[in-house]
Amino acid sequence: MSNLWPWLAVAGLGALHGLNPATGWMFAAAWGVQSRDRAQALRALAPIAAGHAASVALAAAALALGMAMDRIVLQALAGVLLAAVAIYHLAGRKTRRTRTPASHAGLALWSFMMSTAHGAGLMLAPALIPLCMADAPARAITASGSLALALAAVGVHTAAMLAVTGVIASAACRGFDAGARLLRRAGEETGGA
Repeated sequence: MSNLWPWLAVAGLGALHGLNPATGWMFAAAWGVQSRDRAQALRALAPIAAGHAASVALAAAALALGMAMDRIVLQALAGVLLAAVAIYHLAGRKTRRTRTPASHAGLALWSFMMSTAHGAGLMLAPALIPLCMADAPARAITASGSLALALAAVGVHTAAMLAVTGVIASAACRGFDAGARLLRRAGEETGGA
């Protein structure tokens, strides 16, 4: 049972990330609402997962390979990159009431930068260390074995994050639809009175 706790921690942290609107459910829901195609909200999960997994994999690989990472420098670089992309995106644009959603590549890049800026992979270190350093009879402790376990943990973490993100994005789309129907019905009732 003690070998299961690190995996539960990795999955739990993924679910916690899925609850955070900054990790993507808000953008996925916006894609679904703006396109009037609720399946679009679920299609947005792939680039969100790719960016998040890349950020977490970066930290997990560094930990598994025994490389030192300066958290402050990594987060500062991600923050600067995020600000640069925001400035580039806003520069020269005329304000419009509605904007088209970001491309899949843009959403993946945003997810990578946000995950790196808030330390998504670094917070997994306490759970990854027991996984990567555990004494498993089926394999010898090597950097490649630790790296494989770290990448498996990234997969578990990302799957848990995606499951929660997808549920919340779908619920937000349904809530938006219900609110729009309610407003339409209220408008018809006051218009007919």
